[in-house]
Formats: sequence, C-alpha cells, structure tokens
Amino acid sequence: MAEIKVPELAESITEGTIAQWVKKVGDRVEKGEFIVELETDKVNAEIISEEAGVLTQILAEEGDTVLVGQVIAVVEAGEGAAPAPAAQEAAPAPAAPAQEAPKAAAAPAPIVETSNERVVASPAARKLAREKGIDLAAVSPVDPQGRVRVQDVAAHGTAPAAAAPIATNNGPVVFAPAAESDRVTIEKMSRRRQTIAKRLLEVKQSTAMLTTFNEIDMTNIMALRKRKQEQFVKENDIKLGFMSFFTKAVVAALKKYPYVNAQINGDEIHLNNFFDIGIAVSTEEGLVVPVVRDANAKNFADIEKDIADLAKKARDKKLGLNDMAGGSFTITNGGVFGSLMSTPIMNGTQAGILGMHSIVQRPVAVNGEIEIRPMMYVALSYDHRIIDGKDSVGFLKTVKELIENPEDLLLNS
Repeated sequence: MAEIKVPELAESITEGTIAQWVKKVGDRVEKGEFIVELETDKVNAEIISEEAGVLTQILAEEGDTVLVGQVIAVVEAGEGAAPAPAAQEAAPAPAAPAQEAPKAAAAPAPIVETSNERVVASPAARKLAREKGIDLAAVSPVDPQGRVRVQDVAAHGTAPAAAAPIATNNGPVVFAPAAESDRVTIEKMSRRRQTIAKRLLEVKQSTAMLTTFNEIDMTNIMALRKRKQEQFVKENDIKLGFMSFFTKAVVAALKKYPYVNAQINGDEIHLNNFFDIGIAVSTEEGLVVPVVRDANAKNFADIEKDIADLAKKARDKKLGLNDMAGGSFTITNGGVFGSLMSTPIMNGTQAGILGMHSIVQRPVAVNGEIEIRPMMYVALSYDHRIIDGKDSVGFLKTVKELIENPEDLLLNS
C-alpha cells in the first residue's frame, strides 16, 4: 500500500485545493502517472503516484483544502479495478426479507453521489453537495452545457411552500419565490484569485506608488516589423512581435536608471545586477507573471520564443514555481484587450512596472504639420520611496526614444 501525499512545492506554500481528480477509485495507476491536480497560491501542480497499483481510496474531494504532507489517496498493489467501498456497501443482500425495506427508509444515510457517470460540476458545487448530503446526479443545472454550479446545488430541493415569509413595509406578508435566487450568482474566489487580491492590496498599502505617462509614435517600429517579418519567421520559426522590442528597450532603460530595477528590503535598497523581466499573462484564473530570464543576454528571437512558451504554459496551467520567481521588473500589455490608458499596479516587491496600451491612429504634430500617426500611451508605475520623479520620467523617455528609433536598440544590446 502506498499513500499519496501533498508534496512540498515551495517554502511559501503550505496548503492547496484539490482542483481535479484524473483517476477515480478502482482505476489502475502506473508508477509516475499523474492522478490529481492541486491548485496552490502560485501554480497548479500535478501530483503523481510513486507506486503502481489500484487507486483504492480518495481521502480529499475536489474543492477541499489540503495541507502539505496530508494523505489524500491510497494506492494498493493489484492489477484489476478495485470496487469502490460505497458500491460494496450498497449491494443488496441476496435474500433480504421484504419487511426490511421500511427499516432502511426509517434511518436514511446521508446522500452521496452514486451515479456511475461522473457529473460535471464545479469544485464549489461538489463541496456544497457533500455538506448538504445532496446527490449531484439529482440536481437540475441551469447551465445549458449541463455543468452543475454552486447555485444549482443551493436551490436544489427548495419548494415554494418552504419559502420563508417576508414582511413588506406596507404590512401584508408575501412569500419570496425560490426563482429570485437566480438574480444573483455567487462564486467562491479561487485560491489564486484570493492570493492576487491580497498581494495587490498589500502593494497599494505598503508602497508609495505613483504613475507617470508618455506616448510613443509606433510608425517606425511597425514599418520595421512589417519589412522584416517574413525573413524573421523564416529564420526563427516565430513571429516578430512588439514585446521583444519593448523588452529590449526596458533592459536598456534599466541599465541607465538602476533604481527602477531595485527593491526595498527593510532599510536597505537592493540594486539588481540582473535583468529578469516579468511578462504579465492573462489566464482564466487571473493574471500571472512568468519571467524571461537574463533578457539582456537574449536576442529578439530568443525573447519572442520565451514569451510564447511561457504564455502557453500559463494558459495550460503548466507553469512551475521557477517560471515566476525572482523577476526584477514587469511589463504588462493592456492594449491586447483594448485599453487606451491605465495605471498598472507593481508586482510584489519590484519597484516598477511598465504598462503598454492600444495603438490608436491620432493626429499629432510632426515637423510643424499635423499628421495621423499610430500612437501608444505607455505608463510607468513606480515606488516613489526609492525612485525619484526625474528617474521615472527619464526611464519612460528612454523607452520612448528607443521604440521610436528601433535601430538604436541594436546599439544597446
């Protein structure tokens, strides 16, 4: 017999939430096979079985919070599928007398999910169903795709006759119909969303955050990108995007203004001599910031490939802790969602974050004449405790000049 325990993932991670069981009781499990997905504050981790055999017990259901080191399943030696204990208990006796049926009805056990086909339901719905003793197979979902949500479980079994009387200001007593619960959808925040909310609030409360803005004429970089795109794809098997240009420009600006690449540690300022640039990626569960390591030592193709790989891992929930640890500065691109201007919030203990925005055709003055140019607003949010206004403005101005004259980036590589 082998116990499946929640592994130690990082020093800062002490618990997680069971996101999904890939195997069920009775399934054959091979050594090293992925059997359950664990959601933590930072990443989703795949837990494997250290032994081959049959999964005989699942001790934590989807949606449950589990601690590092806690036993969540048991695998026993064997070749065939092991019957679930609940199914054995539910098997009827061969010659049960007819009069015993009322006794079973007189002392009902809590209802459990008995359907052989796994019901599609959210972790929160499964948890509420277990707490209330409700069979998920008996719940009628509102979702046209058939997914049972927590509000479906909450509304299950309610009848108009059981509705509580409510007194109105006018005196008469009315009954609130159960259908009124459809007016509000309540979703429990995922562990990652709770962590994001907590950390963003901490940054706002513990730093002297300020934001400065500028605008960039994207004419030259767009022309260069269009002119070199075909050759770049042919040689590197990846498209040339804007992010590699901005990453290179940021690295050059950080070298010129090192305090933007620093962080506060107690009463000390730690000036980072490395350039690990975090790239914000939007996922279904919230924003994550994987890191492009040593961006100063990489060419445009290397940066584009790193960003593409990290974005895919983020959306596939395959990011590891090493993918997100230790960034020194962050770039976020709200322009992909249509944002014209915003004030990004700094990431963790970093001292600065650059916000990119939509490219919009606007009239601008060029050599004394009005021209329509593709313009982008950019924003630098920074910790005013260690970065003065002069440095913040100079940093953003350097990024602007390098993007508007992209050939200069080669001289700063």
